[in-house]
Amino acid sequence: MFAHLFLLLLSFASAFSPSASRNAPYVMRISCGARENVHTLPTNTLWFKDFAYTGGVPANATTPSFISPPLNTLRYFPLSEGPENCYIINRVPKRHYSVRVFFGLVKEPNFDSEPLFDVSVEGTQMYSLRSGWSNNDNEQVFVEALVFLKDGSVSLCFHSTGHGDPAILSIEILQVDDKAYNFGPKWDQGIILRTAKRVSCGAKKPKFDVDYSGDRWGGDRFWDSLHTFGQNSDHPLSVENSIKQASKSPNFYPEGLYQSALVSTDSQPDLEYSLDVDANRNYSIWLHFAEIDQSVTGVGQRIFDILINGDIAFKDVDIVKMSGGLFTALVLNTTVAVNGRTLTITMQPTKGNHAIISAIEVFEVLLAESKTLSDEVRALQKLKSALGLPVRLGWNGDPCVPQQHPWSGADCLFDSSIRKWVIDGLGLDNQGLRGFLPNDISQLRHLQSINLSGNRIRGAIPPSLGSIAGLEILDLSYNSFNGSIPESLGQLTSLRKLSLNGNSLSGRVPSALGGRLLHRASFKCLCGIPGLRTCGPQLSVGAKIGIALGACVALLLLVICSICWCKRRENILRAQRIAAAREAPYAKARTHFTREVQMGRSRTAAENGPSLLS
Repeated sequence: MFAHLFLLLLSFASAFSPSASRNAPYVMRISCGARENVHTLPTNTLWFKDFAYTGGVPANATTPSFISPPLNTLRYFPLSEGPENCYIINRVPKRHYSVRVFFGLVKEPNFDSEPLFDVSVEGTQMYSLRSGWSNNDNEQVFVEALVFLKDGSVSLCFHSTGHGDPAILSIEILQVDDKAYNFGPKWDQGIILRTAKRVSCGAKKPKFDVDYSGDRWGGDRFWDSLHTFGQNSDHPLSVENSIKQASKSPNFYPEGLYQSALVSTDSQPDLEYSLDVDANRNYSIWLHFAEIDQSVTGVGQRIFDILINGDIAFKDVDIVKMSGGLFTALVLNTTVAVNGRTLTITMQPTKGNHAIISAIEVFEVLLAESKTLSDEVRALQKLKSALGLPVRLGWNGDPCVPQQHPWSGADCLFDSSIRKWVIDGLGLDNQGLRGFLPNDISQLRHLQSINLSGNRIRGAIPPSLGSIAGLEILDLSYNSFNGSIPESLGQLTSLRKLSLNGNSLSGRVPSALGGRLLHRASFKCLCGIPGLRTCGPQLSVGAKIGIALGACVALLLLVICSICWCKRRENILRAQRIAAAREAPYAKARTHFTREVQMGRSRTAAENGPSLLS
């Protein structure tokens, strides 16, 4: 266990500029499922409509708690749309944020009244909803974390666990100071702090920072009210005096937080607070004090030790001395490793009879997951579109993280040299894929195994596969691939198994592949290696195109000539018929005339008798 002390004193003012001189923090609030922007009372808070961030189904909402935003819609994600569904929110400045997600209940009788699912931010799993969450008016109805956003967007994913459809009421992205909740040397931008508990001791009711009129740079934290640590163990105390050194950077706590407290009693001088936590985790604990008890007037009148799970974290705490005076805020912070399932904070008086405390914050310390190489994520998204990947597979968010919920069909490997996850295997056999295999698959340059067998993938095998140098297994059998086997596959020197049977491939098999690689091959239209027919003269692609074009032209000319001959023949026959029709009357007349001439000659000869020659 190691401790780090934070005193929010006046000295911080010289190190950090006050919020009054800063620009307003970035704020994005989304009312999930809403088709129009929404303003909610009593603070007239603006919630943007839910448009083009994700899939899922909008529906009417039931808010499970009075601390939930008063919104009427939500968005839920049926398991039929995949096990992972994400909100991707772009154009978010690269800064430090408090990200908060409120859960909801679908307002329909046929829905599971309380879905259970996991939540991740930027690929890091933050929270698993527990049974009974909808019956609480505290942090169980939302999940909140402090996270650095480094790439101009935020990914919020909801992972089904088989217990109802995830239902999301609202999302808030609230900028905080870049140094907010810096807990010491082990804190950096790779750390995520998930809110486990935040209580205001002695407060009458739960409040958000806005209810305290707190600074907007505080992230509008929720403070649950804690009336007592246990029966007869303490009593509440509240004042209206102003509190010094409260709303200071980088955390900007509201002044009203320190105007109430719990004070131990004579019968129970120790103050003890216990919280159920997850075992074997690290927790950052922030303890808030202000000496508001008017029975204490100076230094040395109230001194106590602070123990975490029985070990002293802070010894001889004198609030007046350490804060610089009465009615002055003091914040102490320590980070501890918890092996069990209970975190116990104890304040034991060593001088004076009573201990006092104003507020407690407990954060689970999470190491942000390294993401998958962005080029490979984009390549998988293009592959998803080209292959027509079934919706049930999901493939939303990051393919490799959180590690509890990797994408189905994508195998991941952590590359320690670049501190990124990469894809080293694709196993999408027998998934009903009907698209084509895009050239972008070569962007998955760490692949060692590809199995796309038993689908209906059509088109040519992309030559770019030959650039995946480490590929050892390529199984494209029993699909609808056509064309020839690319020569580039012969460059795969690491290839141990090649299965291409059950396709409509033709042409010469690249000699570099060799027959031994064609696993259980049975090809009727391939040639060029032992066991297959001998290839004839091979034409280039250009020659094949030329022959095809020549054949098309010849066929076209033959058709044209046939049409012309038929037309000419038809015209000749028509002309003959017309000529014959015109000559028929004249032929009859000539026949009559000839007959008449012949008859006239006969009569003349008879009348004249034989001629007399002289």
